Amino acid sequence: MNIYIYDDYLNKPKYNRILSRVEIRLTDLSLNGKIIRLGAIRNVSDVIQNEIKNGAKTIVAVGNNQTVSKVIGAIIDNELYGFFQKNVLFSIIPIGEDNSIADSLGIKASEEACNILLARRVKKIDIGLINNYYFLNKVSLPSAGAVLEFKDGFSLSTDQKGVIEIFNLRSATNDDKRLKVNPIDGLLDIYIKTGKNIKDLTRLTADSLKISTASNELLVDGTLNLSAPANIGIVRGKLNVVVGRDRSFD
Repeated sequence: MNIYIYDDYLNKPKYNRILSRVEIRLTDLSLNGKIIRLGAIRNVSDVIQNEIKNGAKTIVAVGNNQTVSKVIGAIIDNELYGFFQKNVLFSIIPIGEDNSIADSLGIKASEEACNILLARRVKKIDIGLINNYYFLNKVSLPSAGAVLEFKDGFSLSTDQKGVIEIFNLRSATNDDKRLKVNPIDGLLDIYIKTGKNIKDLTRLTADSLKISTASNELLVDGTLNLSAPANIGIVRGKLNVVVGRDRSFD
């Protein structure tokens, strides 16, 4: 059974048409399932737990990056997560803006997502963790005044203007295709960019680090703003996801 979790913002009239097309396509593909609307429930984790107990085989986040973050957080913090990891899949139907996570997984459009769900091409990927928040894509921060501290005692700081991006998963569209990022190796890929050329990039890898920045600005998955300092880590092989052919990794 498929469980479709709709985000609150999809209640706006401007999304009625695309939702109707998606639901018709799912019906045509015999992918019907139960629809749960986030605005109508208080505890997402409890709802997902009940659906897994009732036989759910796929949890589908319908919305954007924030929707994905909410649903993944509820899944991982669930007491049935061990069962979920072995028996249940996660997928995305992107609608609207801020969908770099779906893009990273090779899911470019709403109706295309239905076909990808039917194909059920699955990859087990890592998940990033910043303080108490899970992320799939990346954490971004200004490089000027930033300090990165690693568990072996090594630290790196820079006063140059630019950007630092800490990747778990690269967006196939929004991020530079030359960046090497692997979401199945148990490591974060860290890029420090202080110029316009690829030669101006510094690349590091780590399974954990602490970050501080003079600006105090951290952007998670393009939508969530957090304050520094923060601890960032990786949880290896945490999620079985349905992916498309045009994903940003092998």
